[in-house]
Parts: sequence; C-alpha cells; structure tokens
Amino acid sequence: MAVRALGLLFSLFFSAACAELGWQLSGIYTNYLKDVPHGQNFPLFYQVAFPVLGLLVGFVLASVIFRQLIGLGSNLQRTPPGDLMAGTVGMVIGIGLTALFSIVLYPLRYGKLMVLLLSVPCLYLGMVIAVSVKEELRFFFPRLTAPGAAGKGGGPALQRPKLLDTNVIIDGRIADICKAGFLEGPVLVPGFVLEELRVIADSSDNLKRNRGRRGLDILNAMQKELDVMVEVVDHYNIPLSEHEGVDVKLVKLAQDMGATIITNDFNLNKVAQLQGVTVLNVNELANAVKPVVLPGEEMSVTIVKEGKEPQQGVGYLDDGTMVVVENGKRYIGATVVVVVTSVLQTIAGKMIFANLKNELSQEDDDADKNLRPYSSSRNRKKARFGA
Repeated sequence: MAVRALGLLFSLFFSAACAELGWQLSGIYTNYLKDVPHGQNFPLFYQVAFPVLGLLVGFVLASVIFRQLIGLGSNLQRTPPGDLMAGTVGMVIGIGLTALFSIVLYPLRYGKLMVLLLSVPCLYLGMVIAVSVKEELRFFFPRLTAPGAAGKGGGPALQRPKLLDTNVIIDGRIADICKAGFLEGPVLVPGFVLEELRVIADSSDNLKRNRGRRGLDILNAMQKELDVMVEVVDHYNIPLSEHEGVDVKLVKLAQDMGATIITNDFNLNKVAQLQGVTVLNVNELANAVKPVVLPGEEMSVTIVKEGKEPQQGVGYLDDGTMVVVENGKRYIGATVVVVVTSVLQTIAGKMIFANLKNELSQEDDDADKNLRPYSSSRNRKKARFGA
C-alpha cells in the first residue's frame, strides 16, 4: 500500500514537471510562430496542447520510471559495496562535468534546459567509468575494498548473494548455520521458491502440508531473528518461464546474479556444478563437521533395528551416523558399548562398523584360557627333561 501511494505521488510530481516543461516549450514555439505568416492564428491552442501533452507523457513515463527505480533498489541491495562506492565516486565526477558545461551553456538563451538535459548522460558516464576502473580507484580510495574482502591473487572478493532452495528451507539446518555466524552475505529467497513452499503447505497430503508449513515458519523466523539479511526477491533481470522447473530457474538466476546456491539436493548440486554455479551443500557441511572416529575407540549406541547381514544390528549416533554392530541383532532396543572396527565414507555420509565390547572381552578370555594349558604343558615338558 505504501509503495502504491509513493508511486502515485511520484507520478503527480513528475507529470507536473512535464506539464511545466510543455508550457515552456509552448512559449518557445509561439515566439517562433510570430515570424511565420498566419502563425499567430492559434496561440491559445498551443499554450493548452503542449502542457496537456506533457502531462500525459509525464504520467506514462512516471509509471515506467518508478518500476525501474523499484527494480534498481532491489538490485542495489545485491550489489557489492565496492561497486556502490565506485558508482558514488562516478556520480561526483559526473556532477563536476555538468558544472563545467554549465559555465559555458548558462549564458545561452536555453542554457538551463541544455544543462538539465546534459546532466543525465554526464552522471551515467561518470558512474560507468568509475565502476570500470574501480581497481585503479582503489589506490586513491582504499575504502572501495571492504575489510577482509581480499580474494585470490590479492583482489577483492565479491560478497556473493546466497540463493536458498526449497528443500534446504524445509530442512531447517540453514537457520542454525546462519545463527552461528558461518554464513555471510545477503540470503535471498526467489519468489518461485516461496510459491513452491506455499503450494506444498496447501497440499492435501498431511506429510507434505506439514513440511511446507515448517518451511514457511523457518523462513519467517530467519527474517525476524537473524542478523543476516534474508529477503524475498520477485524481480529478475532475465525472463524465467513458468513451465520451467524450480531447479532450472534457480540455476539460471544464480548464473545471472553471480550468486551461490545453498541446497541439500544431490541432483541440484550436480546440475548446478555442471553449469558453473557455486553450490554450498548442507549435507556436505554436516559430514565435514562430524567428529572423527578411529578404529579401536569405544562408544555407546542403541540398537534400533536389524541389519542386512545375519545377526547384525543397526544403531545411530546423535548426528545421524549409522553404526552397524556385528552380532547385535539380539540387543535390539538396548544400549550397548561397542568397539569401532572400521569407518566407511559414502556419498550419503559415514558408516561405522563395530563389534560388541563384551564379546571381544569374552574372545580375549577364551584365547587366554586356550593359551594357559598350552603354556603349562610346555613348562612341564621342560621340567621333565631338565630343560
């Protein structure tokens, strides 16, 4: 509502300015017609037609300009700070160029109008030049590079925006990652991702509906509680077809924005990497921060089900790591102490293979019992033969 009111106010002011410009042009045109035969027949018509035409043209242009300004504001939030500061320096340069031209043009008959028309290209030219040579401007303006933004080769590393996938929002771990401060830069949620969440939340299937509502709740909590900027983006610089899938749109948008995709979808991860898009996979992060388990270590685990092989039992650690226990089937529902024998790294994560500690102790005791008679018999033989 506030945006519409602001747009209407902008349209009124811009239309009034165009009408005033039309009034000025009508005066110029009627003065020109004084020297033309029969040119003074319709002076009132021109004095009315020019302002009305300016009013109509201004109202049409105002709506177009206001929409562009809204899109520009959304893009500015995703623009790296270095580019923004370079553009500001370029605007100052453009104002200086306009001031130089105004010294020459102001004394002329229509100098004010000429300076006004010339100021726009001067500002634009200054911004383009400053952004294109921002690396050279760093020598004169060190603040163009944000602190700690040094990338490879000593150049500034752009703080890329992060695009969230639908699955990673529903998963919920992204909120904890942001809260812990391990994620920097603006976090963006495309409008088509939010729409997919809404469709899932309105699903007739109870499980899907709960997943969708969980995703919306997590997204709402991220916007309210986190220090990281979390924004929903509805304006795009590239056309996105409604018939394309969410993953395809996400990859195209990331390519256009130079953004990073955050997901836990294995297929989207591979497709995005093939397209040259940087991907942060939450599952890979979770596997990377799991504690290292070495063979021979002891741990407690609750056997919850039987394994694929006979007599195997399966349990899980607190972080979800699967533990396969040999001869653990008869302990289903109980918590036992196991000894790690090996660790297998898979695409889905780590698998730990272990044996029951009490069985290992029993095997050691049996080995000792078998070894004692042999040792005693050998000692008796040595004594008998005087060895």
